[in-house]
Amino acid sequence: MMEDVQSHAPQVALNIDRVGVRDLHLPLLVRDRSRGSQQTVARVDLGVDLPSSFKGTHMSRFVEALEAWNDEISYQSVRRLLLTIKERLGARRAFACFSFPYFISKKAPVSGSPATVAYACRLTGELDDSGQSFVLEADVPVMTVCPCSKAISKEGAHSQRALVRMRLRMRAFSWLEDFIDIAEASASSAVYTLLKREDEKFVTENAFAHPAFVEDVVRNVAQRLLEHGQVEQFSVEVESMESIHNHNAFARIERDLSAVRRPYATTEQSDGPAAT
Repeated sequence: MMEDVQSHAPQVALNIDRVGVRDLHLPLLVRDRSRGSQQTVARVDLGVDLPSSFKGTHMSRFVEALEAWNDEISYQSVRRLLLTIKERLGARRAFACFSFPYFISKKAPVSGSPATVAYACRLTGELDDSGQSFVLEADVPVMTVCPCSKAISKEGAHSQRALVRMRLRMRAFSWLEDFIDIAEASASSAVYTLLKREDEKFVTENAFAHPAFVEDVVRNVAQRLLEHGQVEQFSVEVESMESIHNHNAFARIERDLSAVRRPYATTEQSDGPAAT
């Protein structure tokens, strides 16, 4: 029998909060509001805690667990993966983070020309003996027009792309598209992959008719999340990639709407990437 070096006592007896593998890649399915599901590719980080009595963890077991899992990404399926990792590695806590592009076919506002827009998303799950926690994140590009620049300029105003970053914990299933819609509706304009001349005219004029600071956008998003009904906790940050300044501008709002933190109800919630 080969020696299990990982089970030896370490020279420095300290607990490790998280140890594991990072940047694994695998194809998987994600639920899609319009098509039922879509194929994407995820970058996966997996980890566990490690007691002070063990020198190391068994890294190969993470890969084995992920290869055996190979499921559609959802809170229920990720929970099953976390349970497997926790059991296989004899850990008290297990962690998994899936980072993936989510694709939406968006039509141009006038011509109706369709093109795919990719949104960077992350689903993070943690599981221990006391319960489980799942958080969904999404980065949504938008456009802003500066209200101050518009007010003081005889012609035009400076405009730029901005990024709405949302970190969400929900009470029940919600489509990822719902939150993308919220972000895009909160800015001067959404952004598109394909625009004809008539579309560019509409987008530009519509954006200039709705100027917004980063402060305006973050408040708009936060207000819509407060009214959503299924959002239990959120953090939203808007960063503007300024077009006439050599720096970016940002604003952030965080709110916890849960009076008491509740464990994840696996038997009562719908199976999807935006359910909790």
